Amino acid sequence: MWTDVIDMNAFYRSRLGQIACRILRHRVREIWPNAQGQTVVGLGYATPFLKQFNDEAERVIATMPAHMGVTHWPRGKPNKVALSYEESLPFPDNSVDKLLLAHSIENTENLRQLMREAWRILADNGKMVIIVPSRRGFWAKWDRTPFGGGTPYSFGQVQALMHDTQFEPGPHTRALYMPPFKSNYLVHTSPVWERLGRKWFPQMGGVMLIEATKQVYATTAPKQAVKYKFITAPNTIRASRKNN
Repeated sequence: MWTDVIDMNAFYRSRLGQIACRILRHRVREIWPNAQGQTVVGLGYATPFLKQFNDEAERVIATMPAHMGVTHWPRGKPNKVALSYEESLPFPDNSVDKLLLAHSIENTENLRQLMREAWRILADNGKMVIIVPSRRGFWAKWDRTPFGGGTPYSFGQVQALMHDTQFEPGPHTRALYMPPFKSNYLVHTSPVWERLGRKWFPQMGGVMLIEATKQVYATTAPKQAVKYKFITAPNTIRASRKNN
């Protein structure tokens, strides 16, 4: 199981991991082209995809689950990562504008609690992106990468999870069409695999990225109760409506 931060670090420092990181980072940017002045938070192991927001967001923070462990990030700068329990995230209510879940829902032991906490900390107009391995892709079937170590999902399963936890699914895309092998040829031709895969085999991407919006239900004013008065008449009792 790829649930240890040391293993995650080792993968993303490898050549294959760097290619995967670059591709996924680009897909995240396609969904979120602008984070100017916003609070961006990553849950799970999201630090490889957060660096691109450091220069524009007001603050960028990451939290890693207790069972995974934690590592310092960014390298050579003040730490922006916290260790926390997934069912008790260290953020106030409605405090996050953009929330990125990576290597999170496929590895968590407390899925409903995690999604409930994500809903709590996300602002009313905030956005969430989930990066999760796809059941149809090659990467979920190859356990030598982090995307093969958890529970893969279909798009329908992620949609159902979002609906059940008060999120509205939005735009989605897929990535990582090349086989997850440590081959120099595959690494060099990864842009070609991505381009052809998105055009001709869009459902075969190894990873799905799904954006969601927090559902906030408006309350309606209670209806005014209708008052009645009872009038007694010989041998009868009838109710008449009283005008307010």
